[in-house]
Amino acid sequence: MTRTIAPRARTLVLLLLAATGLLLAGAGPASAHAALTGSDPQQGVVVATAPAQVSLTFSEKVALNDDSLRVLDPHGTRVDAGKPANVSGTTYAVRLRGGLAQGTYTVAYQVVSADSHPVGGAYTFSIGAPSKTSVAVGGQEVGGGTVGVLYGIGRYMSYAGLIVLVGGAAFVLACWQRGAGVRIVQRTVVSGWLALTAATLALLLLRGAYTTSGKLGDVLDMDLLGQVLQTKTGAALVSRLLLLAAAALFVAVLFGAYEKRAEEEKRDLTFGLAIGGAVVAAGLAASWAMAEHASTGLQPGIAMPVDVLHLLAVAAWFGGLVTLLIALYRAPAETPVPATAVHRFSRIAFGSVLALVATGTYQAWRQVGSWSALTGTRYGQLLLVKIGLVLVMIALAWFSRRWTGRLARAADGGALTSARKDAAQEHERRDPDAGPDTAGATESTGAAETAQRTDTAEAEEADRPKVKQAAGGGAAAADPGGSAAGDARRAAQLARQRAAVDAARRKRLRDADPNRFGLRRSVLAEAAVAVVVLAVTTVLTQTEPARTQEEATAATSSSASSSSSTGTVTLDMPFDTGGQNGKGVVRLDLDPARVGGNELHVYVERPDGRPFDIPEIKVALTLASKNIGPLPVAPEHITTGHWAASGVQIPMAGDWKVAVSVRTSDIDEVTVTKNAQIG
Repeated sequence: MTRTIAPRARTLVLLLLAATGLLLAGAGPASAHAALTGSDPQQGVVVATAPAQVSLTFSEKVALNDDSLRVLDPHGTRVDAGKPANVSGTTYAVRLRGGLAQGTYTVAYQVVSADSHPVGGAYTFSIGAPSKTSVAVGGQEVGGGTVGVLYGIGRYMSYAGLIVLVGGAAFVLACWQRGAGVRIVQRTVVSGWLALTAATLALLLLRGAYTTSGKLGDVLDMDLLGQVLQTKTGAALVSRLLLLAAAALFVAVLFGAYEKRAEEEKRDLTFGLAIGGAVVAAGLAASWAMAEHASTGLQPGIAMPVDVLHLLAVAAWFGGLVTLLIALYRAPAETPVPATAVHRFSRIAFGSVLALVATGTYQAWRQVGSWSALTGTRYGQLLLVKIGLVLVMIALAWFSRRWTGRLARAADGGALTSARKDAAQEHERRDPDAGPDTAGATESTGAAETAQRTDTAEAEEADRPKVKQAAGGGAAAADPGGSAAGDARRAAQLARQRAAVDAARRKRLRDADPNRFGLRRSVLAEAAVAVVVLAVTTVLTQTEPARTQEEATAATSSSASSSSSTGTVTLDMPFDTGGQNGKGVVRLDLDPARVGGNELHVYVERPDGRPFDIPEIKVALTLASKNIGPLPVAPEHITTGHWAASGVQIPMAGDWKVAVSVRTSDIDEVTVTKNAQIG
């Protein structure tokens, strides 16, 4: 039975790890958790005289360094002077040099939000009149590249290490104290500690490059590391390392002095370990809460304890699940996981689910805020995926709970049968003539005795070649070169072989139990889904909360409405690529069609008005009178026949030519154009 299950388990684990890697790699740069809500000068405006400073307002407080705010002239030369500073609330400013010439200037910013994520971007304004500029105006990609991928993997491994370390230790103390002496359980918990320690050190080294240059070569820059240690995130990572030292002492006692104590002596030590372990586990969980989403925004004083409780509930459920799964598959035959331990973990898992529902509901309300944000933002969509996966885990846990009940009933029934057999034998010893009283007991144990005789015969059959081999060795020992030491070695070897055969027989009988087999399958499925849930959670922590995104959008829209705008420009352009199904109409909406940032929507329809999905669509903007462009725009596919792009920069007003390239097949493509007055 084990030979057929193990390859499937390994294959499933490899597939899940591959899917997790793709999910983390495809997460892209960290989304902005602090959004730019205002600026002075405003984006895209033309001012008559050079301002004394440039100020930016964010949706929350941010951390700055010397290069966080940069102002570049049309040639790309820096014109800011001095260090950026916080002037009031969430507004930050940098002074400009005097005597600036006319032209278009670029403001580039790269800061770290209060919940530890890097935020970057750029916009332009002009002094006197717009001009050509050699500076790219596109958004700054921060938190991406190789460093961003490594940082995301480090975050995943740190979560996984915490879960295995805390959940595995809790499983041993609360459910299966004899498991402290099982080697595979010890390795599992220690592996969690090693993974968390290595991931924390990696995050500490990667942090500087992750929030600044994004270059892998800056990982070992000691100056950047020194700057990281002065930040809230750096302090959280260092405190996590200190707590891991205490966790190492806890693990050493759990698998050392505790495991060697007698059952009576373990009671006081169990209480002490439970208290100490709970304090260390809560401290480790707090190292996330004090530096990430829970530490900023709405009700941080409530959110941080709730976040700690949420992480501990996840660790108790997921970590205990992993430890139980490994013990069910790899624990020695002489120390199998008892049904009582599985039943205790089932109760703990149920309590963890209740805690997760309560804390998760609060966190969802705090980070999402509205039903529209739940479906209309990336954070809300990822949250829905996570909720769906957790519901699948709960359904699988229900099956595991059923198998646990059957296993417990089978164990109770086996114990009762053994007790009846002992009582019958004692009664027969006292009264040999009492045949009718012992008949029932003899009949009830007949099947067990038959099975035992069969297993004994199989073991003897398996031992015969080894006995013959030993006998041959004994004949050889009769030679003059033989000795008593050789006989002792052969006897010891034969004893080891018999012990191995006996252990294999017990393991085969244990694995053949249908209740235990069903429990192993359901627990394996639970653990598989837990791997994916953890990956989605890691991506969620790197995604801008829906509430923050909506508030920033509302603030930006309010700022935009106060500036000049010409309203939405709509262009209808028929096309015909010449191929089959090559005809249709492109409708392009540019809102608010002014200098600065704009929203672009492209709709493609068939001649009968139905939405038309095509392989590719591209947009380019050109202002021929000023020799500007073409400025390429790559809209993202939203739904059938609908593409959109945000933050499309229009550097100056004029009669712009809008060109749309439509491709309906691998070889059929056409470009249609139309002019529009913008600004």
